[in-house]
Amino acid sequence: MVGGCRHNSSQPRHTSLRIAVGGQTQLVYLPLTLAQQLGYYQQEGLDVQITDLAGGAKALEALLSGSVDVVCGYFDHVIQMRAEGKKLTAFLLMQRFPGLALVVSPATARQIHRVEDLSGAVVGVSAPGSSTSFFLRYLLHQVGMDAAQLAETGIGMGASAIAAMQFGKVDAAVLAEPAISILARRKGPLRILADTRTEQGARAVYGSSYYPAAVLYSHQNWLKENGPIARAVARALLRTLQWMQNHSPEEIARAMPETFRGEDLTLYIETVRSALPMFEPSGRMPRDGPARVRQLLSLLLDKVGQATIDEAETFSDEWLPQPFASP
Repeated sequence: MVGGCRHNSSQPRHTSLRIAVGGQTQLVYLPLTLAQQLGYYQQEGLDVQITDLAGGAKALEALLSGSVDVVCGYFDHVIQMRAEGKKLTAFLLMQRFPGLALVVSPATARQIHRVEDLSGAVVGVSAPGSSTSFFLRYLLHQVGMDAAQLAETGIGMGASAIAAMQFGKVDAAVLAEPAISILARRKGPLRILADTRTEQGARAVYGSSYYPAAVLYSHQNWLKENGPIARAVARALLRTLQWMQNHSPEEIARAMPETFRGEDLTLYIETVRSALPMFEPSGRMPRDGPARVRQLLSLLLDKVGQATIDEAETFSDEWLPQPFASP
């Protein structure tokens, strides 16, 4: 519970903070774990408990049910919930673009060469209603299709997603790194229908190389009532993002838990190297960021298209250091 403390005669008091994430081992969320590995949460007086769930929709559910205090997830959900009257606010931006890709299963018997070929296919997402699902549905929208023309199924983001693709349980899936590279190492070159792991790929999908993705978000009231805690976790993540800019991919990879790196350290290092450009070291949202996300979601969700949303309230710099200073 926020505000609760652990204390004994030999250790200082630390405030506990519960954070949910959907797919903790994926590189899109690397800073969340790296901050813990570097000891930055502890240095900020926080005892951070990370709950890893199947996807962003599950992390959102955990926040709405009160079982966690903060979510490390995609900004999509802040806009989505604002349209439903739930006042969520993001307070730190981690990613400039999503780092997601739509990948064809190497085991599928279907001939899939373009998004249109997914009609009648089984396509994996982390969890129904997650940002991976929004990504898939946007790609379908671009070619005049909708989700009713295929079967969408939740497969998680890590080992379960790799297995579903490797053994043909799905015909295609929305994946992130390192799952994509691990699957390619096992099965050879993959057919990728859309790829936002790079600025160029994000531009091809969104028309812009900047599409806000992973953030920290919580209830607006929680942020107002727990300002010192929000500022502490924001500082810890900002220090981590800056640390990543000043250290090599090898150093970043070796700082992560062995279970995250997998069996092939060299492969993990290379995926970290390629992923670094997607992270936002300032932690700040571009002025038109919320509008971009809202515009896309309005194409997919009627409630977003019809709602009156104060975009200025969907992200706030209030809990970030003013001005930002390198650690």
